[in-house]
Amino acid sequence: MFTEKENQLIRQKGITHDQLNWQIGIFQKGVPFMKLDRAATINDGILKLSEDEISEFINIYENATDIDKIKFVPASGAASRMFKALYEYIESAEKVSSEMPEFIGTFFTNIRLFAFYDLLNEEAEKSGSSLENLLADNNYIEVLRLLLDEKGLNYGDSPKGLLDFHNYDDGPRKPFEEHLVEGMKYAISKGNKACLHFTVSPEHKRRFESLLGSLKEKVENRFGCSLQVDFSVQKASTDTMAVDLNNNPFRDEDGSLLFRPGGHGALIENLDELNVQIIFIKNIDNVVPEKYLDVTVKYKKALAGVLIDVQKHIYAMLEEIDEKPLSKERAGEMLEFIRKKLCYEPQDIPATDSESVNKEFLRFILNRPVRVCGMVKNEGEPGGGPYWAPNSSGDITLQVVESSQVDHANIEQEEIFRKATHFNPVDLVCSPVNYKGEKFDLKKYVDKNTCFISQKSKGGKELKALELPGLWNGAMADWITIFVEVPVETFNPVKTVNDLLRKYHQ
Repeated sequence: MFTEKENQLIRQKGITHDQLNWQIGIFQKGVPFMKLDRAATINDGILKLSEDEISEFINIYENATDIDKIKFVPASGAASRMFKALYEYIESAEKVSSEMPEFIGTFFTNIRLFAFYDLLNEEAEKSGSSLENLLADNNYIEVLRLLLDEKGLNYGDSPKGLLDFHNYDDGPRKPFEEHLVEGMKYAISKGNKACLHFTVSPEHKRRFESLLGSLKEKVENRFGCSLQVDFSVQKASTDTMAVDLNNNPFRDEDGSLLFRPGGHGALIENLDELNVQIIFIKNIDNVVPEKYLDVTVKYKKALAGVLIDVQKHIYAMLEEIDEKPLSKERAGEMLEFIRKKLCYEPQDIPATDSESVNKEFLRFILNRPVRVCGMVKNEGEPGGGPYWAPNSSGDITLQVVESSQVDHANIEQEEIFRKATHFNPVDLVCSPVNYKGEKFDLKKYVDKNTCFISQKSKGGKELKALELPGLWNGAMADWITIFVEVPVETFNPVKTVNDLLRKYHQ
């Protein structure tokens, strides 16, 4: 199927032909819908903690001083979608003189509230004008070009982590800095050290490193502890091949194969390289000014305490399975814990009194990576939701499911989908190590059938693109999963530029 030149490119990327055959097979067969069993709700898959329980779990976390931890932040996404409405306005206004849309009116009415206002004014002054003069002359297109284009601030082609998000007395802060400060408040490890890991795009890595260099000493001195920050990029081996509408490899005008990034699910490979007991995961754009951080820190610690507590019980049971005889009654007690506390409903329980069979069965379920996921009450925000659904073994477990994974034409499935009371804010605390202190191979716990196919275009030609199972969706489908309700105040993403005008970003 491929020329020698193409095979060389495939080898350079580290992609195997088995991977390519699997990808083409997915395009040909299509991605199966998730079969929802029911929505996860309070007392049926979602824990609602009392204030006493929150305090208890925070104490468990704060007393676990011997545990290494790290904060993992996916930060490679470009900010272009954040400015989608601004680009559309530029295009429409250049074609016809049209009425200003409400979104654009809100942007310009409040432009002085954005943390990037002073920086934008400096760009205007470089061109011999000022932001106030441009606004007074209704020269809105020029203002937007200064903000978005390469000759200005180039925000349209910058990662979100490097944009000015929040105003402070001593100047604006970018999400990258906000994450450093936040990490200092709950991710301190042994040796009085805060560890953070950011996944970034290769073309912006140096900018992140430069910003870290300018901030590190200031943050360390302020909090009185050391800061260790690492960066990684999405691996070329996780790129996926695009196909045409007939499922044949898509080729550019010059005849070369087209590969595309595999989406955030590819980051399971980056996560797999972190050998620590506790990993906090949070998106780059879900940060708030420091004065609003208390509730975030409170629930981050509580989620980590839940994880440590449940993992203590899992470890004790696995050690018991390894070292002691297992009676039928004790096996039944463990199975009850698995169902009630781990929200794992096995569908094929061995009907035998064989101790070895029961031990193997229980070990198969218990010996997995663990994640505790915060879930926010659904108030209309987009995002995946918490459901009971089969994992790759067919057992009913807790899963984060996106709307695109559901067969909405199926009345029963649509009814289950609509019963979700909460949604996923990407607020996870994970543990990738087993009861012996060994790291799991996280790639073995991915449900490959949960990838995504989307239709795109390149050079005027239609194509189909494949995204790998999402990092907190199918990439963690076979993990032990606990859902815990967290307040909406902990979820403040910036999906559009005007989101920066919301209360918790001002």
